[in-house]
Amino acid sequence: MPIATPEVYNEMLDRAKAGKFAYPAINVTSSQTLNAALRGFAEAESDGIVQISTGGAEFLGGQYSKDMVTGAVALAEYAHILAEKYPVNIALHTDHCPKDKLDGYVRPLLKLSEERVKAGRNPLFQSHMWDGSAETLADNLEIAQELLEQARRANIVLEVEITPTGGEEDGVTHEINDSLYTTVDDAIRTVEALGLGEKGRYLLAASFGNVHGVYKPGNVVLRPELLKELNDGVAAKFGKQSPFDFVFHGGSGSSEEEIRTALENGVVKMNIDTDTQYAFTRPVADHMFRHYDGVLKVDGEVGDKKQYDPRTWGKLAEAGMAARVVIAANNLRSAGKKMK
Repeated sequence: MPIATPEVYNEMLDRAKAGKFAYPAINVTSSQTLNAALRGFAEAESDGIVQISTGGAEFLGGQYSKDMVTGAVALAEYAHILAEKYPVNIALHTDHCPKDKLDGYVRPLLKLSEERVKAGRNPLFQSHMWDGSAETLADNLEIAQELLEQARRANIVLEVEITPTGGEEDGVTHEINDSLYTTVDDAIRTVEALGLGEKGRYLLAASFGNVHGVYKPGNVVLRPELLKELNDGVAAKFGKQSPFDFVFHGGSGSSEEEIRTALENGVVKMNIDTDTQYAFTRPVADHMFRHYDGVLKVDGEVGDKKQYDPRTWGKLAEAGMAARVVIAANNLRSAGKKMK
């Protein structure tokens, strides 16, 4: 199947919300990790989301120029070709973009897709994220209004993060404290600024104790039941039941019970990066340790070309990451639910 059209992406999100499951959103940084993500979705028979962060886009742009837009566009174009060979629907998304990178990342990509739509084509990406969590909520929502209108014109969904996620993600750092919990007032102000879909569709990354990075279950206090409070508070004021499409950030180390509660309360997308990074790298490290004298020319020997050939260890990395994507699809209950 090809990359999802705007209509298919909206249907994907609607199905997830109605069915109380979520799509794994897998960060990729190369053609290899893209292949791994697509393979994992196909093996799980799950539609899914592939996303590129600012740091990932810079890496994809090459270390000579480090151009984020070039990197993101190149992989997106590659994905449009590659995804046709996989029996699942894939949406392309850009992850965390703070204010100082908007002009060098999301705004040019939105403009590119708007031009494609004017020419009768589909947008290059299906959604983009604006991470204004480091700004005041007023400033955050003011910028979100501008981006949402541009996204609407390009048939693109906007993701907004209105309050901080703890830890560090591509240089954006937040302390782990009580500010990691979105309030009903925050949610109401969001609706007052962005509407309930009439101004354009958006995904909401609300905070319920989420922390980016590596942690074990119990080390971070997650309150996914808070999402129900946000939905109920907005419904009471505006009359629309279950108004939000929520995104779960910082999910590494979350318990299955916490994930289930989040799904029951409206999460339709869960970002997965830390765990898939490890799943990709772990088989490579194992290969290098097992074949140390093959991948290195030890003591003047010639090594073993079959062992240091990138295809040898690259296949292992792809398989490891794909297996972790399958686990994610099962945890998020999207496995076996691909659209026909």
